[in-house]
Amino acid sequence: MGHLISPSILNADFGNLENQIELINSSKADWLHLDIMDGVFVPNITFGFHIIKQIQHISKKPLDVHLMIVEPERYIDKFHDHGASILTIHYEACMHLHRTIEYIHTLGMKAGVALIPHSPVHLLEDIIQDVDLVLLMTVNPGFGGQKFIANSYAKIRKLKELILKKDSKTLIEVDGGISLDNIGLLLDAGADVFVAGTSIFKSDDPVETIRLLKEYKK
Repeated sequence: MGHLISPSILNADFGNLENQIELINSSKADWLHLDIMDGVFVPNITFGFHIIKQIQHISKKPLDVHLMIVEPERYIDKFHDHGASILTIHYEACMHLHRTIEYIHTLGMKAGVALIPHSPVHLLEDIIQDVDLVLLMTVNPGFGGQKFIANSYAKIRKLKELILKKDSKTLIEVDGGISLDNIGLLLDAGADVFVAGTSIFKSDDPVETIRLLKEYKK
């Protein structure tokens, strides 16, 4: 299996949302990434269930939903009902992580766990075999358009070692500052899924940028 591209709708033009999603539908993107922020876990608020329902009706790509919210376990059913195919919760925000991951799976969704930049990957040692993906934040969460944190390469390599050691099939997803300039180094480090927002939606030709990201060879 080749690597996957999950464009982040956070960086789209919300005044023209249907057109932006149709653009993703026509591209080589694999998933559509939704960042859900509550203004508590991270210093920003994005969008709620009304907007997600609109996106669900238009998108032909699986919804890759990243919850940057406190007590994510309270909303698992609702995100399932609003079309999430992949649901990722933060290690730092969920008290009973294993129980919540299991519940996500019982609803038929893929389950992911995310780490903010300063959380070390060894925290996932006891959960790595139970999750479908680990999302490593490669910028501080809260806002799009930030500069990529260089230490992320070493962190991806450490996570890859842990996955291999535990004989897990977990995918490594990276989010923050992803572009054609660094996707090669990220692939070399072991990343599998690439969330890109600014580099796609602010480009002259988003569909072509997605194609270039998708077809990038090491």
